Amino acid sequence: MKKYWLLAVVASFGASFCFSVGAGNTVAQGPAGAGASAAAQESSHPGHSLNPIKWVKKDSKHSADSRSDMEKKLTPKLQAQGLLAANLTATDACAPFIALDECLASLHASHNLGIDFNCVRADVTGVHTNVDLSGCKGSVGDKAQNLTKSLHMLKPDADAKGQAKNAEKQAKDDLKDLGT
Repeated sequence: MKKYWLLAVVASFGASFCFSVGAGNTVAQGPAGAGASAAAQESSHPGHSLNPIKWVKKDSKHSADSRSDMEKKLTPKLQAQGLLAANLTATDACAPFIALDECLASLHASHNLGIDFNCVRADVTGVHTNVDLSGCKGSVGDKAQNLTKSLHMLKPDADAKGQAKNAEKQAKDDLKDLGT
């Protein structure tokens, strides 16, 4: 009885090994029948890449140049509105920000609420420059947070959510005026 049982186990392992080796050498066949050639051509060149790396759009040198151009155009406008000091450019003010609209919203929010922009910038980006942050109310952390939370921490009595939405709208309007 044990011989048959051992023989059955060895035979099943041998069969599974043969099927797995044989399956590795087979070639996938395309569709058969009417319209098979058209279907085979469509399936060989899919419209969407299956590589997730290709799903992420990369910033090109062109987009970096356009941000620099936008910052140069924004500097006199922001200085005229009183959002930037005369000796500060939009490029310098917005350097720690990933997106230009976030920088503009932070500039508008700090101006609207009378908060030092350096405090808002450090709190929103999590980047601490050599600027003195000792005058900031609340704690300016090392972790980046959204504009609403930053405004709430820096000026707790203000309507942080409403002010953030207003500042984001002003930032979009500034970018729209530039034609972006």
